[in-house]
Amino acid sequence: MVRTLLVRGLLLGLLAGLVAGVFAFAAGEPRIDEAIALEKAAAAHEHEHGAGAHEHEHGEEVSRGTQKAGLFLATGLYGLAVGGVFALVFAGLRGRVGPRSDGGLALATAGTAFAAVILVPFVKYPANPPAVGDPETINTRTVLYLAMIGVGLLSAAIAVTTARSVPGGPWARWPAAVLAFVVPVAVASLLLPGVDEVPDGFPATLLWQFRITSLGTQLVFWASFGTLFGWFCDRAARPARAPAPA
Repeated sequence: MVRTLLVRGLLLGLLAGLVAGVFAFAAGEPRIDEAIALEKAAAAHEHEHGAGAHEHEHGEEVSRGTQKAGLFLATGLYGLAVGGVFALVFAGLRGRVGPRSDGGLALATAGTAFAAVILVPFVKYPANPPAVGDPETINTRTVLYLAMIGVGLLSAAIAVTTARSVPGGPWARWPAAVLAFVVPVAVASLLLPGVDEVPDGFPATLLWQFRITSLGTQLVFWASFGTLFGWFCDRAARPARAPAPA
């Protein structure tokens, strides 16, 4: 059964990754092109005003056309990896935690994963387009982002444990679970340092369009994957119809 779930997760993760890639291509690539154009315009402006004394000329290592084509490869590989991990986690949760139906469990797990792994770090450290961010701080920003992912996963585990241990019906369990999730996230957000490297004059509209598109790409992936995985699980669990009598 685990092997079947793993194959299902890999294939559906790949499909959901390609769907997310289509969304990212249509909604996100124009924002990236605008940000790159701003970066080039700023560099040209500095050069004109004598700031190019230390400039080192170099061509683009990877063309924008190649980058756009590689977007689908990246989202597809992301879907494969996430789909495989999701299937193994789903196999461990099945029959132990969450809704009894496979479809309901798949949607609940996908929603929880989106909240813990994507939404929690995004709120504290949202994505930035090209021309935003200091290359020298990339390691620090990566560690902080991974720390928030860890906080999200830990908070999700605490919320699930709380929901299982609180007596009473859903009206008692759900508020307790939400509170158990939100409190650690809020505390970590207050304790961890902020990162604000947006240069002066960078268009706020473009910045937030890029960030919302980045979050939207992940939302499209998790919604597509959770729905597809749940539907196929429910379909596989249906008893086969007996053949009609001759």
